[in-house]
Amino acid sequence: MRKDRKNDRISTFIGADASFEGNLEFAGTIRVDGRVKGKITSKDGTVIVGEKAVVDADMAVGAAVIMGKLNGSIDAVERIEVFPPGRVGGDMQAPVISIEPGGIFNGTCTMKKAPETSIKRIPAVTTGSGPTK
Repeated sequence: MRKDRKNDRISTFIGADASFEGNLEFAGTIRVDGRVKGKITSKDGTVIVGEKAVVDADMAVGAAVIMGKLNGSIDAVERIEVFPPGRVGGDMQAPVISIEPGGIFNGTCTMKKAPETSIKRIPAVTTGSGPTK
């Protein structure tokens, strides 16, 4: 995960022995190692699905890191990352999508534009009138 995010510390944790069913809304960063069924939403938060987690949910989040099993769609504002042994069965939509070797994805992938506030403009650089001899 990127270290420049202001919410890089896990603020909520669903342990391996826990299960949750319903609509889960959060801020910051949440790590799921148990079972979740329903819907997961956050305006700009990050959800981490741990290696032993089983999530049957649709997600609308800032960023998603998948290392466990997810059945459902993911709509991320910033990015989606799938690491082995992660498995995603459903549709993904984000400006940045990364599936590492060993990660499994079955579904539809759509790349969308990043929000204007996150796009960094780089000024043009003038190098002169031509090559030097």
